[in-house]
Amino acid sequence: MAEERPESQVTKADPLKRFLAFLIDAVIVFVLTLIPIIGGLIGAAYMVFRDGFEFTFMKGRSLGKKAMRLKPVLTEDQRVCDLPTSFKRNWILAIGTVIAIIPVIGWALGGVITLLAYLVEGILVLSSPDGKRIGDNLANTVVIEEVREGQE
Repeated sequence: MAEERPESQVTKADPLKRFLAFLIDAVIVFVLTLIPIIGGLIGAAYMVFRDGFEFTFMKGRSLGKKAMRLKPVLTEDQRVCDLPTSFKRNWILAIGTVIAIIPVIGWALGGVITLLAYLVEGILVLSSPDGKRIGDNLANTVVIEEVREGQE
């Protein structure tokens, strides 16, 4: 098991890496939404639960975060996210996708809500001293850069 570090030793992730990880995940969600009828729900489910999947290759983080060597962890003990924690972190980012499932009005309203959520969350990542967005505060998490063996 990985060594736990006290919060004072945790360094926030580079905002550019977080943005690139998000773009990777957004592309995955976009591709999933192309699946007729259920694609929107599958995309929203990925967006909400992406940081809590316990697949060995993902290690409690999204595919985008894995590619960028980032890891969302619980603030108090640096444990990886589980599914409930991932839901708390990410529901705000998926609400627009869920609304977009509603024909016609949902397509427009869902896009606006999604854009606003992404904009607010992105501004918070850049402007808050600890790099936390609303989802991080709700779930008591922080995104950190993965420490490679021998780098400590």
